[in-house]
Amino acid sequence: MRIAVASDHAGFELKNRIAGRLKELGHEIDDLGCSGPESVDYPDYGAAVGRAVAGGACTRGILVCGTGIGIGMAANKILGIRAATVHDRFTAAMSREHNDANVLCLGARVLDPAHAVEITEHWLAAEFEGGRHGRRVNKINQLDVQPDSQPDQPGEVP
Repeated sequence: MRIAVASDHAGFELKNRIAGRLKELGHEIDDLGCSGPESVDYPDYGAAVGRAVAGGACTRGILVCGTGIGIGMAANKILGIRAATVHDRFTAAMSREHNDANVLCLGARVLDPAHAVEITEHWLAAEFEGGRHGRRVNKINQLDVQPDSQPDQPGEVP
């Protein structure tokens, strides 16, 4: 699998550790930065991975910042991205199985590095279940519209 990885300065070391493990497992890695521990802006890297995945250059993406939250918010601004910030194997599996997450977001300041690598492996192994979850993911995808075209009632689709 071809996987885009990126981080901000807070996630630099963990990103490199995860990328190294993924290479050991036989994955192709596109490291989109950052390239050192100097301060950088996480939205730039979240967007880069989002674009690589949404554009089809990579199958999935992995992002790391201090908490995984900000970089995930940035990635989710890219049309077609379903980035999930997870904290354990269960939330990692559910993000794939039920939500078809295509970008994994991790927090270097909240996860032990070995645990983060384990979460990543678990996320990559999980498969989307489809079925009723497919209907819901389609609804998520349909939310990629302008705010003035949002439905007024729950269950409506724009």
